[in-house]
Amino acid sequence: MPSKVEANLPPTNEGYGTHEYWEQRYANEADGTTFDWFLSPTYLLPLFEELTLDIGGKGKGKEARILTLGCGNSALGEVLYDNGWEEIVNIDYSKIVIDQMKSRHSARTKMEWLEMDILNLDFQDEEFGLVVDKGTMEDGSAMLTTKGDPWNPSEKDVVTCTQEVTEAIRVLKKQPGSKFVYFTFGQPHFRKRYMANRPGFKLTHREIGPPEGFAYFMYVLEYVGDV
Repeated sequence: MPSKVEANLPPTNEGYGTHEYWEQRYANEADGTTFDWFLSPTYLLPLFEELTLDIGGKGKGKEARILTLGCGNSALGEVLYDNGWEEIVNIDYSKIVIDQMKSRHSARTKMEWLEMDILNLDFQDEEFGLVVDKGTMEDGSAMLTTKGDPWNPSEKDVVTCTQEVTEAIRVLKKQPGSKFVYFTFGQPHFRKRYMANRPGFKLTHREIGPPEGFAYFMYVLEYVGDV
């Protein structure tokens, strides 16, 4: 008999890229379920301190308006909120999980939960100081789902991931300190291609641990203007 985890897995990797899979998965999960693919939100808190330090001027980092892409039922939003970042908008294309999270976090009154496609964001230009992808553009998640050679991804995956980044930087405020940040296990030679060569933005990356486990990376696409 399959475990509860196995019962929630799609029959093929491509299944992760379907809206139907995620709706069914969230409908079947017990109330109050939270799930993070990797890197606990608490572990990331020092990095968010660093990422938001220079957004909005000295001493105003935690006032930054943050957008999280493909939030699912991750605990990231609540952990950030309870540690001082309250202007958070969480989006996912699953109506079921958005309704669940909206109800679960109703007491966190400044945080929003919206049903939305990350490839076609329903926001005006320049609305956010920080846009976050924690595992959404992932093998085994919702974006990079086509089987094949990771050195030569399918055209579908390239177009999809490139469009995600294009939309993310469109809604970033064009001011010093604004950033798109991507947390992933994807190594630079597989992931940089989607973020490189964006006019007005500087791309950096580094390994962020955890020291006792698998190597994870943080990619930061920061607005620097014309330099």
